[in-house]
Amino acid sequence: MKQSLQLRTSQHLALTPQLQQSIRLLQLSTLELHQELEQLLTDNPLLERLDDPLDHSLRLLADGAISQQAPASEAPAEGPPGDAPAAEADSYEAPAADTESTTPDADMDWGDSGRSKNTDDEESRPQLEAHHCTLREHLMEQMRVTVLEMRDRALVELIIDALDENGYLEESLDDIHARLPEELAVEIEELQTALSLLQSFDPMGVGARNASECLALQIKRLPGVPLVTRRMALAIVEKHLTWFAQRDFNKLKKALLCDDEDLREAQAVIRQCNPHPGAAFASDVSDYVVPDVIVKKARNGWQVSLNNDVMPRLRVNQMYANLLKQGKGESAMGAQLQEAKWLIKNMRQRFDTILRVAQAIVERQKNFFSHGAVAMRPLVLREIADTLGLHESTISRVTTQKYMLTPHGMFELKYFFGSHVATEAGGEASSTAIRALIVQLTGAEDPKNPLSDSKIADMLGEQGMVIARRTVAKYREALKIPPVSLRKSL
Repeated sequence: MKQSLQLRTSQHLALTPQLQQSIRLLQLSTLELHQELEQLLTDNPLLERLDDPLDHSLRLLADGAISQQAPASEAPAEGPPGDAPAAEADSYEAPAADTESTTPDADMDWGDSGRSKNTDDEESRPQLEAHHCTLREHLMEQMRVTVLEMRDRALVELIIDALDENGYLEESLDDIHARLPEELAVEIEELQTALSLLQSFDPMGVGARNASECLALQIKRLPGVPLVTRRMALAIVEKHLTWFAQRDFNKLKKALLCDDEDLREAQAVIRQCNPHPGAAFASDVSDYVVPDVIVKKARNGWQVSLNNDVMPRLRVNQMYANLLKQGKGESAMGAQLQEAKWLIKNMRQRFDTILRVAQAIVERQKNFFSHGAVAMRPLVLREIADTLGLHESTISRVTTQKYMLTPHGMFELKYFFGSHVATEAGGEASSTAIRALIVQLTGAEDPKNPLSDSKIADMLGEQGMVIARRTVAKYREALKIPPVSLRKSL
């Protein structure tokens, strides 16, 4: 084959570094955005943040004195007057909230009206978090005042160290005995005695080896329970716990030879127990979601605004910028200046896009904000994309891990999108609205005769929604609603 040279013209889209950064910032969540921003502030000295949480803290000088200098964010930017428009273009601040005129009484500080200025109350002192008591510390404290012999203390402490976070002893006593040195001459009976002593500690049920034993230990120590009811509850948790979990009350009544009233009393006793006695001492910290957008009721409809608390205030450092304008900076600083301007511009574009998408969603889901989830209408990404002139992938990035605070609660932006289900009238119903109806139907059902999936499908059909039984089962499982057999009660 003969080789030859040919010229061709073609068009292709090149992702510039600025465009790549814009796409990356758009798909980040609020937490990831601030983590990314902290790294950029560390790497780029020409970029500074005006809402630094340490700006209003006390600063110590080298001699230990308190610095009286105003924070850098409050100091006026230095530079020639002609550079003011450029400074505004190179900064990004959260828009200030609209201030309303107030009466003279509203400007007064009523919080300290009844408090003496000279009193040294708790609010003037730094608040320290109280020490969190773990399950092991709680049990060890009880052991110190209960067990006197050092050998018995060592055995009880050995079992305490083998407990899991829920207070269960997953390792058998034989395994614990097998890994003990032979020269200690510990008998298996001593371990059993130590376990029995541990099971008498608080919280009730600690040291159990399974759920049945955990519930039985608690039932034996519950006060004010009649003897007959206590025996029946012990028989259920020790022999028929599986039937009780499956709510198979007919088998339970046959096995225990009791009626509905006796079984109901035993069930009430079992429900007083805690299957996870050690969970109360867990140190898990709850993670709270901060909304990106806030929706409020206004006179002319629903008002959408960005949450100023999650919007960083950035600007270019004026001192370095003036040095570069005077030709005193290095070439590397010129690139960092351009990167800082790109970041400020992309940050502004990110929040503007989130606000536009949120406004378009609220415009199409007005019924949801007025009447709740049952009034949700079908919505797809393409509808919002066509309205705003954006690509579907951009809408997908904006609605992922971005949250909206509404009068009905906190929701991810993707919550407002859903598929549609045909109705008998030829219209469409949102799958989110159908889920809300399923929650309402199961919440208002008779506990003794709960609704089956087929019955729910028929009831939805009476309202004009054509939906199959398997679809109802899929939605019910997504809502974490138990099946009909587990929702039945006496």
